[in-house]
Amino acid sequence: LLRGAMLLRAYRDGTDPRDADGWLPTGDLGRLEPNGHLAVDGRRGDLIITGGEKVWPEPVETLLRTCDGVSDVAIVSRPDPEWGQSVVAVVVPTAEPPRLSELRAAVKAVLPAYAAPRELVLVASLPRTALGKLKRGEVVLGAPAEN
Repeated sequence: LLRGAMLLRAYRDGTDPRDADGWLPTGDLGRLEPNGHLAVDGRRGDLIITGGEKVWPEPVETLLRTCDGVSDVAIVSRPDPEWGQSVVAVVVPTAEPPRLSELRAAVKAVLPAYAAPRELVLVASLPRTALGKLKRGEVVLGAPAEN
């Protein structure tokens, strides 16, 4: 929640998104760091909880974009009966697509093992806004790649 003089007065349609006390619900999750700074982790709806562990997509995506065979990537979740949610890498491949084992190894070398994707889905493109921001909610999960 945010509140302050710098916030918008209303949306274009005239509705006021603030509550009665002037707080604006952002939909973001974050934490106060020891130095008093607010660190924003990401959008509440983007958070993946797998086996009770929290996975934020952005750090995994940033890492996977450096891997061979990855032109673009989105990290999303798929319901999983055992883990609650499963981490899925939706990848736009280069000429030679990456292997799931390679992506998992790259993630585990830097991030906790639970952040490594359990599935790899190859796609031709990812939905993005005119400014290039990923439209995570519009990513279509096809069948996992056979690797």
